[in-house]
Amino acid sequence: MGIVQRQGLRNTIISYAGLGLGFVNTVLVLPKVLEPKQIGLTSVLMALATMFAQVSAFGFGNMGVRFFPYFRKPESGHQGFLPFLLGVPLLGFILIAVLYLLGRPLVLHWYIDDATLLGRYYTWGLVLTLFVLLINLQDAYLKALYHTAFSSFTQEIVLRLLVTGGALLFAGGYLDFHGYVLWYVGALGGIALLLTVYTASIGELHLQPTAAVLRVRPLREMLGFGAFALLGNVSGVVISSIDSLMVGAKVDLDGAGIYGTAFFISTALVLPFRALYKIAFPLLAEYWKNNDLPRMADFYQRTTRLNTVLGCYLALGIALNLDFIFGQMKPAYAAGASAVLILLAGRLFDGITGLNGLIVVTSPRYRYDLIFNASLALATVLMNLLLIPRMGLTGAAVAAAVSLVTINIARTWFVWHSFGLQPFDKRVPVILLLAAVAGVVAWLVPFTHSLLVTMLLRSVVLTALYGGLLLATNAEPQVREIVKSLLRRGRSNA
Repeated sequence: MGIVQRQGLRNTIISYAGLGLGFVNTVLVLPKVLEPKQIGLTSVLMALATMFAQVSAFGFGNMGVRFFPYFRKPESGHQGFLPFLLGVPLLGFILIAVLYLLGRPLVLHWYIDDATLLGRYYTWGLVLTLFVLLINLQDAYLKALYHTAFSSFTQEIVLRLLVTGGALLFAGGYLDFHGYVLWYVGALGGIALLLTVYTASIGELHLQPTAAVLRVRPLREMLGFGAFALLGNVSGVVISSIDSLMVGAKVDLDGAGIYGTAFFISTALVLPFRALYKIAFPLLAEYWKNNDLPRMADFYQRTTRLNTVLGCYLALGIALNLDFIFGQMKPAYAAGASAVLILLAGRLFDGITGLNGLIVVTSPRYRYDLIFNASLALATVLMNLLLIPRMGLTGAAVAAAVSLVTINIARTWFVWHSFGLQPFDKRVPVILLLAAVAGVVAWLVPFTHSLLVTMLLRSVVLTALYGGLLLATNAEPQVREIVKSLLRRGRSNA
């Protein structure tokens, strides 16, 4: 097994473990320990840091992965590539730092109800920005070197464990909230340091700048690619972070904390989609290489059906058991229940519409993906500006869901119009109907003396009825194949 395969397998294991740990940490641990305002503060600081770090980087993370093969010469320290990769973004960080500090009065005016609390930690947000920038750049360098597993492990596992550890120290009285925030910032700094130490340990920490770096590829070409990547990266950050920032500004930090928790509850729905997309990405690239549109069309529809089956099951499982989920938190977080339901609807539609985004980005018309991402970012901002003042954090959820639905309709139409591919067949409406029947029956299960017992009963009814209906109707043939495979393994192990 080559290094790419080994790193890919390790990354897959780490990714799933990290997603599971992140869900438990964000949904079950932190809301038990921290007040909504406290989670809201760290969420706002992290969102600001992520956004400013992306602008500082000027797309150099993507540029590093794209152009490093031209610089790869271990005997010459890769011709000074690492100092170049770090140097330009660090210069950008200096400019961003000046703007960040000069913009303090404006930002605190946006968060006027919580200006005292945010103002106390505003400068620490700049430190957090530097650490996020260094982590992203070192992660890109290690990707280019095909050493990705350790970077994934530190960010997906170690960082989340450190944040959990800080929360538990806070709960035990060993840290006050000020100490917890510094611990949180320090955890990011620790990850950046770990990546530096690892890079040195594999003999790739080449910090001696050279003039040769400017002669390998035209500087204009690299900067141009970085600028293009910057637009895509900023759009992605806006899509993922702007709602928390705007809830904090338009409502308060309590609302940002509640909304952030609701947002992460809904992320459980995307886990199977991400797993399928990891497999789908190289397959779609291969189909495009061979111009094999018939196989791509079949794969598009089969994946959409499977996403519909899994997405409906998880969405119903979460929605039916929100009382139990919020029962594990401080009571204030229950105000986010409506936001969870709305976000689940948006994410479910995102999954059901299939692979439209990946088909676009792997196609000859990949540049249109930037237009879609920029449009989604703009739509998200405008919808938040319109709805948050009227509906609070529920408005942010509606904005996110409507934006997802709208952009996926546009992407689906674009793929159909451009390539003659569409994700739906006659089985998808049948699956949706079966899911609705199973969901209604499970919802009718009465509340018992215990939230836990009620959750278990509803989950059993949903699983048995939904699974039974899928098998009886053969609405998704892959379900029968999976069941038969499991039965054969059971018999062979008996």
